[in-house]
Amino acid sequence: MEQVRHAVEIGELRAGDQLPPIRKIAEDLVMNPNTVARAYRELEHEGVVELKHGLGAFVSHSVVARTSVMRKAHAIVQTAIERLLSLALSADEIRRLVENELALLRSKK
Repeated sequence: MEQVRHAVEIGELRAGDQLPPIRKIAEDLVMNPNTVARAYRELEHEGVVELKHGLGAFVSHSVVARTSVMRKAHAIVQTAIERLLSLALSADEIRRLVENELALLRSKK
């Protein structure tokens, strides 16, 4: 499951790409096909893949769009953290600042 998520995040798997069949994964990883089927169902529940009866598992279009947003957000957070670290703030201080801001935003809703 983690490998599929990671492959989507880095763009190795794109929307509409088909994942390998359950039996192939089970053989390659030497595991029970039911375990692989459960993993695919969990990925479907998370919205990472779409299961099409008789056709297989495909990377969801919605998760790829979300991944693009997450990449942009990651860049913003990384820049902000670098700037805060340049002010000699500790990781704990930065964490408290972020948590306080999130709490304030939640309380305004």
